[in-house]
Amino acid sequence: MGEAVAVTGLGLLTAAGCDAETTWKNLCTGLSLGARNPEFEGLAVDISCDVAEFDPVAELGGRLTRRLDRFAHLGIAAARRAVADADLCLADGPAERVGVVLGVGSNSLRTYVAEFTRLGRGRPAAVSPLALPRSVPNMVAGEIALDVGARGPNFTVSSACASGSTALGVARGMLLGGLCDVVLAGGSESWSRMSAVCFSRMGALSRRTDRPSLASRPFDRDRDGFVLGEGAAVLVLERLDHVSARRARPRALLCGYGASADAYHPTAPHPEGAGAEQAVRQALADAGCTPGGIGHVNAHGTSTLLGDAAEAIMLQRVFDGRVPPVTATKSIIGHTMGAAGAIEAAVTVLALEQQSVPPTANVGEQDPGREMDIVTGTARSVEFSRALSTSFAFGGQNAALVFGTA
Repeated sequence: MGEAVAVTGLGLLTAAGCDAETTWKNLCTGLSLGARNPEFEGLAVDISCDVAEFDPVAELGGRLTRRLDRFAHLGIAAARRAVADADLCLADGPAERVGVVLGVGSNSLRTYVAEFTRLGRGRPAAVSPLALPRSVPNMVAGEIALDVGARGPNFTVSSACASGSTALGVARGMLLGGLCDVVLAGGSESWSRMSAVCFSRMGALSRRTDRPSLASRPFDRDRDGFVLGEGAAVLVLERLDHVSARRARPRALLCGYGASADAYHPTAPHPEGAGAEQAVRQALADAGCTPGGIGHVNAHGTSTLLGDAAEAIMLQRVFDGRVPPVTATKSIIGHTMGAAGAIEAAVTVLALEQQSVPPTANVGEQDPGREMDIVTGTARSVEFSRALSTSFAFGGQNAALVFGTA
């Protein structure tokens, strides 16, 4: 059994809000935020969930905004919020003991498409010298360190849509291994026209473009794919002795982490959820928790035919048919890819604090024989001390996190 680390700060930017409080409030309405995206005009799928209220120029300044791409804008903003929420002053301790681990699902396709177009038209001199440093995935972690002054281990992890959860698990290991006292961990991602086209060509996106707010419907029998989203979440993680020494307020505990690979198919999940189950059971064992000790599940729930079916089968098997109250955050804010696991981890922390499970949008009838207790309509008050958050990804990469009350 591993040890717990404390979550002392949260920074969130999602389609539901530009801070944790607003995000939670809008998640609890149970209304999906899918809408038409003018930047996707002319595409087969032209809907998404956007962080509409975020003004990077107002928050980061014009110079930094121009130098960086949007996934880095979102990541830095989330890190600033998390550090402020944790009341963490890096000047009070050795900055080399503060690490940054961010999950990113892909390079910034916004920048690459524009610059490759210039190159393809025979204009190499028109390619921006900032193209590389503003778009490679590791730069969001590096820019966060530069912004807040963290001089400890610094890198990104990429396990597609499990990246955010993986980053949190890796960060916990760094803390328990004595490498750091504090780690800013999470994920950041934004969409592009290219990502919308690629997912659409794969058949992964919902085609309900006529009614965007009804498109994302995890675990509903009429689901037909996910809605692209964007966002970022950063959690401040600390060893418990460090929390005590600086008299900080833990919001929750990260108690367990599990990871696995399906080794089954490049994009399809194992139909019985075998790899996902392995990750979940590892996380439970790491937390010293039985399935019966879990009071809530924040499911990966993408709204894809195969993914939701495999996850439902797996959860029913792990919990012996008695799955605790489930929510699927993507139904409201879309699928934020590399940031999804971190955002859902932050929402799980909020659920533990509020002792409430936010609803899942657009769930009517579930697959026969795979029914679970999915919270719908409005938030449900539930007393629980442990919660599970799951993330699964292309490549068959799986991650699971167990959180507990502080």
